[in-house]
Amino acid sequence: MKKKKILAAVLAATSIYWGAGTEDASAYQSIFPNTGYSWVGDPMPFYDGENFRIFYLEDLRDGDMGFHPWSLMTTKDFTDYHNDSRVIPYVNEEFAPDGALGTGSVVQDKEGLYHAFYTGFNWRTTPREHIMHAISRDLVSWQKIPEDSFQGSKPYIYDDTFRDPNVFYNEDYGEYWMLITTRSQAARGVIALYTSKDLKKWENQGVLFDNDMGSDCNMECPTLVKYGDYWYLTFSDQWPSRVVHYRMAKDSKGPFVKPERDSFDASGFYAGKLAAGEGNLYLTGWTPTKWDKDDRKPTDWAGNMVTHQLKQREDGTLYPVPVTKVTERLNKNEVLKPVTQRGDVTAEGQNYHFGGKGYADVVMPRLNGIKKITGHFTPANQQGKFGLMFNVGPNQTGSLNLVFDQEKQQVGFYNTDTGSINKAKPELSVPVSFQPGESYDFTLLIDGTVAVLYINDQMALSTRMYALPEHQWGIFSSDSEVSLTNLQSNTL
Repeated sequence: MKKKKILAAVLAATSIYWGAGTEDASAYQSIFPNTGYSWVGDPMPFYDGENFRIFYLEDLRDGDMGFHPWSLMTTKDFTDYHNDSRVIPYVNEEFAPDGALGTGSVVQDKEGLYHAFYTGFNWRTTPREHIMHAISRDLVSWQKIPEDSFQGSKPYIYDDTFRDPNVFYNEDYGEYWMLITTRSQAARGVIALYTSKDLKKWENQGVLFDNDMGSDCNMECPTLVKYGDYWYLTFSDQWPSRVVHYRMAKDSKGPFVKPERDSFDASGFYAGKLAAGEGNLYLTGWTPTKWDKDDRKPTDWAGNMVTHQLKQREDGTLYPVPVTKVTERLNKNEVLKPVTQRGDVTAEGQNYHFGGKGYADVVMPRLNGIKKITGHFTPANQQGKFGLMFNVGPNQTGSLNLVFDQEKQQVGFYNTDTGSINKAKPELSVPVSFQPGESYDFTLLIDGTVAVLYINDQMALSTRMYALPEHQWGIFSSDSEVSLTNLQSNTL
């Protein structure tokens, strides 16, 4: 009995939800997965025609000399996962070129053989980074091909930053393409292009995309995918914003156009890479943990895997939405019965109207498990703030808040008390357009300590909230007249 209680506590702490009735210890349910004993770094999604094989840099935090092996999770619906664990190991030797593994990609050749191209890294060697190659018949057992390794070539490319190979077969040009994160001779981040006919010999074609963000940052984890009539290039700026950006073009060689809103999320979602499958487009990244599992402390590298589904507007621009298969699975309705309410707010069923006179709130029961919270909001004007609060205490305010700010036209995550948000700055924020009298919808997905908010086919906001599970939550208004209607909670 004692062992069972300990196991239950471990599973709850790691936010892993094991599949009901399964005898496979590597199968589990989660919408924002990690393994329970390690953390998800840069994902590398690959669609094999039936399943999404999501390779990732596994952050074990075990103090070993080497680090970040390639590990693998497999899913059909982004809810049920199978963990194949480590599939390409690092070499735990002091001067091994692959003493640590970095981001890369997987491609299948015309004979059906799978090829993984990845970064080999060792800070003790010069150069520190190489492109390395491995092959497989089943995507699980891999054979390294060390003789195929290569490093950056001058005069176009510095050879010390040379990583994150993204490989695919470009039918438009009849050759394999490899995009590489590197730096120009002008000491500015660029994405280089290498091409090949056989996936063994690669030719440097120079710079495919030059940094257009007004900084010298590296553009990490690039992907280039054709979806509909457009090619989409994504990358993550290593500094200063640390968000995933995208560009679009009619030809894979460009020119690449920067959309007016060129990101999908804030810095709570990093290293996102594209994958197309079943007629849909997905972006998979990670949401970081925080030091000592403390909401007040800085973020770590790696955390939980988060996947957005991307939709295409008529002009080709993209926007994030919850993965359709996930929202379909979360179909068990839970009746929301308020615990308390106060201030200028009236309730009728699952509809709430805040009159905008000072502060008002409605407190809901404790959160636990995997949730989907949905609703619609209609602001009457552009005054004040409203939103969702979590870790609600005895004073009926929360220490963690998702705040809709109509004046600033943004949604922010405030790691401070609800009563102090007017004097504080958000930890994370994304731009969102609000107009008085217009109705907007939102979806909040929760799995353990990760919560991702989707706002009206515009933006997503991924957050880490350690104090969210097992605590009350609520809705609030601070000097904002707004109606929140059809507020619902669903689970698996």
